[in-house]
Amino acid sequence: QLIPLIGLISVGLGSAVLYLLRLALYSPDISWDRKNNPEPWNKLSPTDQYKFLAVSTDYKNLKKDRPSF
Repeated sequence: QLIPLIGLISVGLGSAVLYLLRLALYSPDISWDRKNNPEPWNKLSPTDQYKFLAVSTDYKNLKKDRPSF
């Protein structure tokens, strides 16, 4: 009776680890290379999708509304 419980806990921990890896690798808020890219959020274009789930936003049609630095 413990086998399904162990399986569900393993799936939950595995999905949590995969989500944390996704946040660490693809999030614009994290800078792994401070020497070459100290502010990675400035290099995002308006068409880059960095949210996990965008329900009603079509990123292909967005225009740039901020200045370039």
